[in-house]
Amino acid sequence: MMRMTETVKQLLIINILFYIGSAMTAPMSYELFSLYFPLNDKFEWWQPITHMFMHAQMPNLMHIFFNMFGLVMFGSALEHFWGWKKFLFFYISCGLGAALIHIGMQYYEFQKIMELAADLQLSSETIHRIINVPFIEGNMYKGELFDKNIKSILEPLGKYHLLNETNFKALFDASIAADGRAVGASGALYGILVAFAFMFPNAELMLLFIPVPIKAKYFVPGLVAIDLYMGITGSSLFGGGGIAHFAHVGGALFGFLMMWYWKKSQFDKNRWD
Repeated sequence: MMRMTETVKQLLIINILFYIGSAMTAPMSYELFSLYFPLNDKFEWWQPITHMFMHAQMPNLMHIFFNMFGLVMFGSALEHFWGWKKFLFFYISCGLGAALIHIGMQYYEFQKIMELAADLQLSSETIHRIINVPFIEGNMYKGELFDKNIKSILEPLGKYHLLNETNFKALFDASIAADGRAVGASGALYGILVAFAFMFPNAELMLLFIPVPIKAKYFVPGLVAIDLYMGITGSSLFGGGGIAHFAHVGGALFGFLMMWYWKKSQFDKNRWD
């Protein structure tokens, strides 16, 4: 383990400050800086950047701990060899790539859900209004609250009487999907892991729950493959939910593409000095 590099140290400090500040100003901070689906009224243009400095709310410490641990362990090695400009460009690019893939998969799932409500023949403006109506009471999604709020939208259009179990569930599920938010540096971290495997393929790594050393060139692709599988199947390694698996895959994909391009074009270190 080499000494923590300067940019990694600054990123670590920024993440910790964001974590403390967001805890003190929640829920407002999470609504402002988390990454929302673009059709959600809470979406803002800065969220693809700010979401990577946000983490799961207190008292959950494991999310930020493992992300920052990975940043220090692997990011310092990359910054040491690349310099701070190239490292920071790579880190932010992977985080943005993770946000892009995450939103893309949200759009895909959203369109699949909305196909079930196609018989209502709703305009995009009406759909936007529907998926932004209040439907949460306390910490629970309430179907009756959702129904009450969309009634005032659909009745003037002569559409409310067309609601059935299938298309109502589709609208409700679409609203839940659009209300989800993403936080964390995991996408950028996965890009860093891919870059580390490129540069140090024979370095031996291991997970805490699998204490067997595995070379980085096998460990990192295996980790990404697990995330891809869980994203496609909707499963979870530990039985929990709420993990943006496709954001992890997106960060890894952008990290791979950048490393492949840099290796192919033989980018000189002096370009970043």
